[in-house]
Amino acid sequence: MRVLALSFSVFLWIAAVLCSYGDVGVEGYIRYDTGSGIVDGKLNVHLVPHTHDDVGWLKTVDQYYVGSNNTIQGACVENVLDSVVVALLKNPNRKFIYVEMAFFNRWWEEQNPEIQEVVRKLVHAGRLEFVNGGWCMHDEAATHYIDMIDQTTLGHKLIKSQFNVTPRAGWQIDPFGHSAVQGYLLGAELGFDSIHFARIDYQDRAKRKDDKSLEVIWQGSRTFGSSSQIFTNAFPRHYSPPDGFSFEVDDDVEPVQDNPLLFDFNVEKRVNDFIAAAMTQANVTRTNHIMWTMGDDFRYQYAETWFKQMDKLIHYVNKDGRVNALYSTPSMYADAKHAANETWPLKLDDYFPYADSSNAYWTGYFTSRPALKRYVRMLSGYYLAARQLEFLVGRISTSANTDSLGDALGIAQHHDAVSGTAKQHTTNDYAKRLAIGTSKAKTVVDSALSCMVDSKLNGDCTAPTVTFSQCQLLNISYCPSTEEDIPQDKSLVVVAYNSLGWNRTDYIRIPVNDQNLVVKDSMGNVVKSQYVEVDIVTQKLKKFYVEAYTGTKDEKDAKYWLIFPASVPPLGWSTYFISKESQGKTSSFGSMTDLPQNETIEIGPGNLKLSFSSSSGQLKRIFNSKTGIDVPVQQSYLWYASSEGDADTQASGAYIFRPTGSTPSIVSRSVPLKIIRGPLVDEVHQQFSSWIYQIIRVYKDKDHAEVEFTIGPIPTDDGIGKEVITRLSANMATDKVFYTDSNGRDFLKRVRDYRADWPLKVTQPVAGNYYPINLGIYVEDKKSEFSVLVDRATGGSSINDGEIELMLHRRILKDDSRGVGEPLDETVCINNNKTCEGLTVRGNYYISVNELGAGARWRRTTAQEIYSPLLLAFSHEGSEKWKSSHLTKASTMQSNYTLPLNVALITLQELVDGSVLIRLANLYEAGEDPDYSTLAKVELKKMFAEKTIKKIKETSLSANQDKSETKTRTWKVEGETQNSSTPIKGRPVDISSLVVELGPMEIRTFILTF
Repeated sequence: MRVLALSFSVFLWIAAVLCSYGDVGVEGYIRYDTGSGIVDGKLNVHLVPHTHDDVGWLKTVDQYYVGSNNTIQGACVENVLDSVVVALLKNPNRKFIYVEMAFFNRWWEEQNPEIQEVVRKLVHAGRLEFVNGGWCMHDEAATHYIDMIDQTTLGHKLIKSQFNVTPRAGWQIDPFGHSAVQGYLLGAELGFDSIHFARIDYQDRAKRKDDKSLEVIWQGSRTFGSSSQIFTNAFPRHYSPPDGFSFEVDDDVEPVQDNPLLFDFNVEKRVNDFIAAAMTQANVTRTNHIMWTMGDDFRYQYAETWFKQMDKLIHYVNKDGRVNALYSTPSMYADAKHAANETWPLKLDDYFPYADSSNAYWTGYFTSRPALKRYVRMLSGYYLAARQLEFLVGRISTSANTDSLGDALGIAQHHDAVSGTAKQHTTNDYAKRLAIGTSKAKTVVDSALSCMVDSKLNGDCTAPTVTFSQCQLLNISYCPSTEEDIPQDKSLVVVAYNSLGWNRTDYIRIPVNDQNLVVKDSMGNVVKSQYVEVDIVTQKLKKFYVEAYTGTKDEKDAKYWLIFPASVPPLGWSTYFISKESQGKTSSFGSMTDLPQNETIEIGPGNLKLSFSSSSGQLKRIFNSKTGIDVPVQQSYLWYASSEGDADTQASGAYIFRPTGSTPSIVSRSVPLKIIRGPLVDEVHQQFSSWIYQIIRVYKDKDHAEVEFTIGPIPTDDGIGKEVITRLSANMATDKVFYTDSNGRDFLKRVRDYRADWPLKVTQPVAGNYYPINLGIYVEDKKSEFSVLVDRATGGSSINDGEIELMLHRRILKDDSRGVGEPLDETVCINNNKTCEGLTVRGNYYISVNELGAGARWRRTTAQEIYSPLLLAFSHEGSEKWKSSHLTKASTMQSNYTLPLNVALITLQELVDGSVLIRLANLYEAGEDPDYSTLAKVELKKMFAEKTIKKIKETSLSANQDKSETKTRTWKVEGETQNSSTPIKGRPVDISSLVVELGPMEIRTFILTF
């Protein structure tokens, strides 16, 4: 009887469940009701199905797409997209979002027309939604704003051309901290309604969960104020679902089992689990809407496993009635938040630095893989110039183009690429793609320059007659074209192209072997030049790295650097001729100076003077005689020992900077000096150790010092990883304050050991004060500014008042347990990998001292020149013969016209349809400079003097919609008044005058038809 009674009780329980959750059909089929929309008065749980597909990380881009090399990670993006489309077709209520267009483009091109049409219908029905929509999900610390714009434009162009839709939501869920530029420029200025991400500091997240401020209105720009605001959703945890609700086919979770014949029938339990998790999240969120991110890395490889479970959950949760579950997207979620008419907290500036625990500050990746970071930055400037040249001669569909380099650079902006946080073999793959793209772009550049300079072609560029060469390894004195002997009847022809919109004079340095050369300009005038002997460190670098990069040995060392000034017009070129001089030497040799003991040595052929101690060899002072600014400065190299963990096992690694203690070890207190003086440049050579060498150059007519550093191989035979910094200590009272740039755009105020958004508990006094630097860093006191500009993304700080430190190189022996699974220990090999050594890094940074309030002009102008150096092309021909048939100096602009000095041309590109994409940027923030933080005007008729503009259309930043179509939502913000000042912005362009106005920090994008 007890068994019978128990059986009857089970029967009654099953019957009750069936009454609550629906009927089972005759053959066990259940039609799930998943069509619920938003229900007022209930907690609405927005289920957002997504996959996060890294464009390279543990595997290469190709391996991730096709699903190879699965011993590292079981991931196949092709499977994801295939199965998602099939799953979406099974239920018209299902939705999915996708992000990475580099992958989607590959998949799309492989589909037949029928599948493409099906996908178009899914997109237009709002069931497949593109969010972010860039070529990748770019990093936000190590990326330059121009690269961020370019890679986003690449993806948005694909989406627009194939689907005629524009993404509405930003989806930066995995980058390791978030920049102000991302919020206002790559958010609001793209026309996005919202931006969503997962990674914010653990202390910040805890505080925001307590006061329900995870979701904010982010105002990233001081210049644009409230017009830059965007709704921002920081997830309460990772970008995966709540625990127990991840349904990949191999996930160890409890599925919804709703067949009453199953012994593990669990509908009520899973509904209760769902509601409990929803209520927990609701307690940290404002309004009755919460988002569940239903996905993770490379999920939905068999999409039906996810959708089947979500169908069941939506059906049974809504039958229960306590909360409402629905398929949703970030756009739908932001719409619901806006409709709620809630008042939101205001967030200013950025979300750096990011830590996920007390000893885990993700500030190491600001510097990780510095050689890759430099390669990306160098090619970014080259890509800008190459696209200009491609436009100037006309894009030829049957010829080489710059698209391959654009694709490679787009991929390289990924948050595990330029960040330096991918496995070594993946990093090698990124570099390979960049090299292939560069090779193709080089063909474009050579052909375009040949066409432009050849006066006989008259614009017919089908058969260029000049062969140019370029030298990407000039920094280590490798340039075969300049090193070879110049025949007596010929000259080395140097064509220097200026991609900036204003006149510039820069110094050209090329390696040569002849000490009896003369430099002449296109008018035949002798140009003053100077020789400096190539140092032994550079010669050793050249011998090793030329073989490593080219696979061939370089048996010939360049003996000298030949240095001369070049003046080049805007968007134009100048030609210089270098030949043997039969009448004796005409170039000056830099002379070595004997070092007096216990005295100060001063160098600098112009206004800028640097003083050094003859006894210690260290820098002592920087003085500008023109401005009278005199700042005591010391400079040294030090290294932090990389922690391998202690009671807290957290180690330093590719992502995380965790030094052992807060005091670095100094490399050397006494440095041997070699002084070289000349009419154009003075050099100070300093050997800090066997693995750190430095040359400080002070050029005539330049208001800054250039520091060339060579670091490596970092020694590890003592078993200690090392993170190498340069530290500049100025005698300035800076009150804990310093300034760093945001992606090369705005400068943000930083205060040591302080966060504006929460009371910071200082656990890592060094790593916790590091910030990303792409343009520069500066400090100021009541009289002067001390600025340092960089040539690549890096990390830096001001750990003590008056100090600036930059981390320049890292070599670490242990992994930091954040997924990459290998130490950051880069090596370079030759001789079929039989001879290997740790990576050596060479680079530059630039130092200036200015009067208080006057430093911005130097920072902005010089930063443009660093980003866009003169593009040099070499050939050999007799100077008179060349001048008789070539244009030796020209600008594509009207004679004597230049862009204003506060405006940069950041894009000039001919599109496939023949139209031209152009972007102009005001370089200054409001109030940054009394003369240049103003409305600037660009006259397009003068800019394109030899062409006629027939049509002009202003667009959004990524050129995927008319500017007039971009709408900005207004949100209610806590404590905000309506009296905020209106930012200065340019008026619409009049088609008759074609004058473009740009207010401070304004970027304007146009499509031109000629």
